[in-house]
Amino acid sequence: MAWDPQHGPQTSALLADWVDDLFFGGERGGGKSDYQLGYQEDGALRYGKRWRGIMFRRTYPEIEELQSRALDVFTASGAIYKMQSSAGYPFSNCWYWPSGASVKMRYIEHERDYSRYHGHQYTGVSCDEVTEYATPGPILRMQSTLRSTHGVPCTIRSSGNPGGVGHVWVRQRYVDFSPPFVPRLDPESGLLRMWIPSRLADNTRMHDPEGYRRRIIAATAGNDALRRAWLDGRWDIVVGAFFDCWSDRLRLRMNWIPPAHWTRYGSFDWGSAKPFSYQLWAIANEDIETPDHSGRKVRIPRGALVCYREWYGAKQGEANTGLKLTAEQVADGILQLERHEPKIAYRVADPSIWKEDGGPSHAERMFVYRAPWDRRAPKAALQFRPADNSRVAGWDQLRARMLGEFEGAEGGEPRFGDPLIFWTDNCRDSIRLIPAMQHDEHKVEDIDTASEDHCADSARYACMSRPISLVPKPQPRAPHPHTGRALMGDA
Repeated sequence: MAWDPQHGPQTSALLADWVDDLFFGGERGGGKSDYQLGYQEDGALRYGKRWRGIMFRRTYPEIEELQSRALDVFTASGAIYKMQSSAGYPFSNCWYWPSGASVKMRYIEHERDYSRYHGHQYTGVSCDEVTEYATPGPILRMQSTLRSTHGVPCTIRSSGNPGGVGHVWVRQRYVDFSPPFVPRLDPESGLLRMWIPSRLADNTRMHDPEGYRRRIIAATAGNDALRRAWLDGRWDIVVGAFFDCWSDRLRLRMNWIPPAHWTRYGSFDWGSAKPFSYQLWAIANEDIETPDHSGRKVRIPRGALVCYREWYGAKQGEANTGLKLTAEQVADGILQLERHEPKIAYRVADPSIWKEDGGPSHAERMFVYRAPWDRRAPKAALQFRPADNSRVAGWDQLRARMLGEFEGAEGGEPRFGDPLIFWTDNCRDSIRLIPAMQHDEHKVEDIDTASEDHCADSARYACMSRPISLVPKPQPRAPHPHTGRALMGDA
């Protein structure tokens, strides 16, 4: 007997065969993997030998887990599994139906693994647990294999939970793209995209769902963010964030302009195939109070940094993909961004822009560029100085500014708890990306460089250009050897 979807989101997802690119994801235990198997089986039974499907997980052991469930689902509709190819069964590790339909079971870990499938032809692609991918590259490349000479609708289906290294791009591509159940055309490709939330409560076939929920609570003890992501399907929570100290108190209202007498400077992280980030900063010359993004009063201490404008050079709708502009085009854009700004005291940039490869470096090309629209030319040179590229020290500076655990600026009194860095809501990409940065798998003191870290890098350069010394909070001393009483003192 063929697999039947459960009433609710599973049925909605299966019936949306007219959607080119659908994501089914949210709470754990919502039946996402079963949906992927049902999607493939439905295509096999509906289109017969014209259906050629493929199912992916990131690693081979993970696809074995999916295969275990397929033994129950696919065999019920008459399918058989062949590990080795033969005359009657041309593909290895593939499910075959009596009608001639086929569904391969494969893994794809990196974008380079796509080369195994280049030139293949599929009608249905399933990508399970996509938040385990740092970038959408492997998934996007597989869309090029979707084609049919028999008029079969060619679609891709993804599924996953909030959290993981791919949380940001999945949220950007699907969750933030359109409200749930509302299809929307991709402005570039013209393909229809939609996401459907999965919920544990809708999985009526799970044995003892309340027991499963309790086990999730036990598994997430001490990690409230992970618990809310897994149990509530919350996409506004970042699990395992590198900057777990980020909070909305770092956000100022839209279009907030620093006082004219505050020192201004720029920070720049170069990118071409990958995005670039140019940020404009102001240094607080005195303590002030101003509304934050929600209208509440927030204190900006003397010496704090405020990022009030930015230009993020990313291709719309494609995570971690740059605009591929020339150095001259980037220079022109930066000069236009600064066109009506007070004097820019200095700019710091990614040291890589000084590398020479058979010609002038990017830094030199940007310095000699003169904007034809700028009456100040040739005096308006875009000049940078190399940023301090110390990664771990830079992240420490950025993190501690968020926490406010530094000496007062310019020799002032030590302060604890007042943030010393802010972003206005104009800086949408910084606010979107910096809180979502994840730890490097092999070096926990660093950010995962496979993620979209360009805004964070630019902010790190900005902080390292204005370093201030950390003042540790007073800590209890060891107990007095005679009285046994703990003593407090300056650490």
